Amino acid sequence: MYVCGATVQGLPHIGHVRSGLNYDVLRRWLTHRGYDVTLVRNVTDIDDKILTQAAEHGRPWWEWGATHERAFQAAYTALGCLPPSIEPRATGHVPQMVELMQRLIERGHAYPAGESAAGSSVGGAGDVYFDVRSFPGYGSLSGQKPDEVVQGEPDAGAKRDPRDFTLWKAAKPGEPSWPTPWGRGRPGWHLECSAMATMYLGPEFDIHGGGIDLIFPHHENEQAQSRAAGDGFARFWLHNAWVTMSGEKMSKSLGNTLAIEALLERVRGVELRYYLVGPHYRSAIEFSDAALREAVAAYRRIESFVHRVRERLGTPEPGMPCAEFSASLDDDLGTPGALAAVHNAVREGNTALDAGDRAAALGAAGSVRAMTAVLGLDPLDPRWAGTDRGQDAAVTALGSLVDELLAQRQQARARRDFATADAVRDRLTAAGIAVEDGPDGPSWSLKDG
Repeated sequence: MYVCGATVQGLPHIGHVRSGLNYDVLRRWLTHRGYDVTLVRNVTDIDDKILTQAAEHGRPWWEWGATHERAFQAAYTALGCLPPSIEPRATGHVPQMVELMQRLIERGHAYPAGESAAGSSVGGAGDVYFDVRSFPGYGSLSGQKPDEVVQGEPDAGAKRDPRDFTLWKAAKPGEPSWPTPWGRGRPGWHLECSAMATMYLGPEFDIHGGGIDLIFPHHENEQAQSRAAGDGFARFWLHNAWVTMSGEKMSKSLGNTLAIEALLERVRGVELRYYLVGPHYRSAIEFSDAALREAVAAYRRIESFVHRVRERLGTPEPGMPCAEFSASLDDDLGTPGALAAVHNAVREGNTALDAGDRAAALGAAGSVRAMTAVLGLDPLDPRWAGTDRGQDAAVTALGSLVDELLAQRQQARARRDFATADAVRDRLTAAGIAVEDGPDGPSWSLKDG
C-alpha cells in the first residue's frame, strides 16, 4: 500500500489525519485476514506552500518542514496509527526522480523546457514537463476529458501545451535546488510520489490511497507518468472523503481548522479515533461538537462493558470477530456496519453479565476486544490504558470509579429501587459527570465547563 501522507506546511488538523486513520484500519484488517502488508506513507517536505510559510515566518524551509513533520507523527501516534513500514521524504529521493524523468523523456512522454517537439534543444532552464497528449490513457482515473484539463499550475511559456504538467521546477533565487541533466531545480509534487512508490513497492503494487481531493490532478498525473514510463503502478485506488465544516472542506485557507492538539485537550485520543473511523471512509464527516460528544458516549459504552467484565470476571482474552463484523469490513471497509456489530455484542454481553451468565459475558467481551483491536480501539490495549501517563491515568481511575457507581445504579434500577438509583445519578451530576442512558446501557461524560 502507498498512501499520500502529509505536506508539512503547518500543524495537522482532523482533516489531515483522517486519511492516515482510514488506511490504518485497512492495513489492520488485511493483516488480520492473513496478508503481509507493506505500508509506505510519504512526507512531502519540499513544496510551494512549505517555502511560502517558512519565508513568512522567517524560518529555514527545512526546519519548518521538520518541525511540522514531527507534529504529524505525534498526531498519528496520539490517535493510535501503527507506524508505516517506511515513511520516505521527497527530498531524499531526487535520484529516483531524475531516473524516472529520463525514462519518460526517452519514451517521448516528457520534455525539458526549451526543447521543441522535434527534439532540438534551444535552452535548458531546468523545467521538465509531462506531455499529456502523448499518453492516450490520460483521464482514465479521474474521468477528466483531456481536451478540458486544467492543471491548476502556471502555464509557463516553455510548455508545449497548457494541459501539460510540471515534473521538475527550475531553480529560483533563494529556493533550494538539486542538479539534474536539464539544470538545477526542485521536484514537482506529482513526480515525488511516483518515484517513492516505485522505489519501495516496485513497478506494480496493490493499493494506492489518499484523499478524494487528490484524484485530480495528483493521482491522475501519478498514474499517467508511471504508466507512460512502463510501470503498471497501482492496481486499486482508494480515496477517503473530507472532514467538512458548514459543508466546506476543512483547510487552513478557509480558517476552519481544528488542530489535533486542541481536540485532544477535550477528548481522549481513542475517542477522537472512534469519531473519525466510524463513518465510511468514502463518506464526508460534517464536524460538530454534538457529533463528537455522541461518538465519545458511544465509545464509552463499549469501554464500560469491557471494564465491567474485567472487574467482575477477570480480563477477557481477545476472541474472534463475529460474522457481521467481518462481512462489513470485507465489503469496501464498511466501518459503520462493523461498529454496529460491536455494539450488538456489547448489548448481548451486558445482558449476559446482568443475568450472571459468566461464559456468555466473557465470550462477548472477547469478541468485542477482537473487533475493536482491528479498528484500533481495544479498550484494554496498553496504548489506551495510559497507566504511566498522568492525564490518561487520571481518566482511567475516574472511569473505574464512575463505572462502579453506574453498576450500583443499574442494580438499584433492576430492584426497582429508584430512590437509590436517582441518588447515585445526583452524586455523579454534582461531581460534574453527565449520565446518558442508551440501548447499550448507561454512558458518561464530563460536563462542559
